Amino acid sequence: MRGDRLVSILLLLQTHGQMTAKELSERLEVSERTIYRDMEALSGTGIPVVAERGKNGGWSLLEDYQTDLTGLKESEIRALFVSPSAHLLDDLGLTRTSEEARNKLIASIPLIYRESAKDVWNRIHIDTSSWRKQKEKRASLEVIKEAIWTENKLTITYQRADGNTDDRTVSPLGLVAKGDLWYLIASKENGDIRNYRASRIQSAVPLEETFERPKKFNLAQYWNSSTQAFIKKLPSYEVKVEVTASTLSRLTFTGRFARVLEIGDRRNKEWIPVTLSFDTEEEAKGYLLGFADQVKVIEPKELHQRILELAEAAVAFYRQEK
Repeated sequence: MRGDRLVSILLLLQTHGQMTAKELSERLEVSERTIYRDMEALSGTGIPVVAERGKNGGWSLLEDYQTDLTGLKESEIRALFVSPSAHLLDDLGLTRTSEEARNKLIASIPLIYRESAKDVWNRIHIDTSSWRKQKEKRASLEVIKEAIWTENKLTITYQRADGNTDDRTVSPLGLVAKGDLWYLIASKENGDIRNYRASRIQSAVPLEETFERPKKFNLAQYWNSSTQAFIKKLPSYEVKVEVTASTLSRLTFTGRFARVLEIGDRRNKEWIPVTLSFDTEEEAKGYLLGFADQVKVIEPKELHQRILELAEAAVAFYRQEK
C-alpha cells in the first residue's frame, strides 16, 4: 500500500507542479503526518523532493526532474481501456482518433497486460443511447466545438422552452453529454454561466472576438452543482395509490412521468400500497387513468375525484362519436 502511495505522490507532483501536504492527504485519503513521512521516504530514495515553506508553499519536484515511471496496476489498465460511448465519440468526430489512441496505449504497456487490456473491450461496453433512437438536430455542433477550442465568442439563435427564439452572444466553455443529449455550457456577457441544449441552438456564428476562460472554472464540478440545483427546483406531486399485483411490475419500469418512491407490504396479494411522485397533477391524472381499474388513488382525495371526472368526460365523448 505504501509503495503505491509513494508512486501516486510522485505522479501527482509531476502533474501538478506543487501541492501542499493538505492537498496530498485529501487526494490520497491519509493524514498529513503520513504525507510528511512519505516525503522523507521519497527523499531517502534519491527523489529530489523540495519543500517550500510559507503561505504559498508546498511540496514539489526539483525543476526539470521527470520520471519515466509507468508502473500501472492491472486495475488501472482496465480503467483506461473501458470502452467510451461510441455514439458520443461519433458526435464529436473522435471515433477513429479514439481507436488509434487505444492501439497506441496497448503498444505502450507491458506485454503481460496487453491481452487483459484488449479483453476489456469484449467484457464491458458502454451505450448511452436511448432504446428509441431519435437523433436530435445539432446542426451547430461543429461550430460550437471549434469555438470551444479557439476560445472565440459565439452569437447563437436559441429556442426557449416556450418556442420563442432570441439571439445571444456567449463565451463557450464546454460541452456536456447527459445521456444522449448535448448541452453547451457558456458564459453570458455579464459573466453568468448558463446551460443551453444543443438541439435548441438553431444557428451559431463565431465572432472574431476571443474571450479568456475563467481560471478556476471546472466543467465537471460546475455541471454537478448545476444538476443538483436543477433537481432541487423540480416540482413534485406525491400520490399514494393501491395497485394490483400484476400491475406492480409495470409501475417499477416507469420512466419519464412517474417515479416510485415506496412500495408497501406485498403480503396482501390483491392490493399493494405504493407511493408515486409526479412533476404535476396533470401528469398524475393522465398517467393513472391509463391503468383503468388496476390502480386506486388513496391520497390526495381531490385527485380521486378529478380522475373520475376525467374518465366520465372520456366516456361521454366516445359515446357521442358512435
